[in-house]
Amino acid sequence: MDVFLTGGTGLVGSAVLHALLEDGHTVHALARSDSSAQQLADAGATVVRGDLDDPALLAEAARAADGFVHTAAAADGRDADRDAALLDAVLPALAGTGKPYVHTSGIWVHGSGEIDEDTPFAPPQLTAWRLPLDARVRAAAADGIRSVVIAPGIVHGRGLGLPNLVKNGPRTDDGALVLPGSGEQHWTTVHADDLGRLYARALTQAAAGSYHLGVSGQNPTVREIGEAALRGAGEEPRTVPSTDAETEARLGALAGAFDLDQRATGDRARAELGWKPVEVSLLEDLAAGSYATA
Repeated sequence: MDVFLTGGTGLVGSAVLHALLEDGHTVHALARSDSSAQQLADAGATVVRGDLDDPALLAEAARAADGFVHTAAAADGRDADRDAALLDAVLPALAGTGKPYVHTSGIWVHGSGEIDEDTPFAPPQLTAWRLPLDARVRAAAADGIRSVVIAPGIVHGRGLGLPNLVKNGPRTDDGALVLPGSGEQHWTTVHADDLGRLYARALTQAAAGSYHLGVSGQNPTVREIGEAALRGAGEEPRTVPSTDAETEARLGALAGAFDLDQRATGDRARAELGWKPVEVSLLEDLAAGSYATA
């Protein structure tokens, strides 16, 4: 299959690119900058120069490819408008073709609790914008598109991503790591390489209109995450909690998402797509893997 990919240099997108190439697909990947273009070419993709603000380019890419995977996110306050415009361009171009379109959401849209794909939505303000777009993608199945939404948990790997906001948090005067929130909230997690393989499976196997959580089944507490990060730095695992006000002052709108207490298994992707996470857990990654500095 010839696949068009956005976000191919990001933590998620680069793992998706690798998984697609490992499965024998060819990949045309969008690059805005020279450095991104070089990184994508080095990874084995065919580079398409341009950006997500070019609807004509996106529509033509959708028509030319056998499948389309969207992982790009800038976290610059424009992702909602950018994703809506992308869907305006891509979905009509794919209508009636039966081609797959794989869209990225996030597990935070479900709020706190034990979560599976049927759990009602209760997003923090930060991610509420995703819900109407996710619904639009899934509804596109009625227009002859094999549309799929994947909602990843906290993605880790290569020393990158949101875990660093815990690892590199502020310290007390006596050196304890200050956690976001109480530290007793659970985070759903997934290794980037496992997630990349989930996207590759969804591209070829997921049913039209389907929705899958991208989570490993590992749900550590934030306190455990902080302690693992300290062990990875060769330090005594001493942490202290933060109040809601302190967390918000430090992290802004991200505080509401970081305070969610979520647990999930990812069983549907295992059962329906034959997906099996095999990479190290976040705690292992922090203590003795890609985040460790000791």
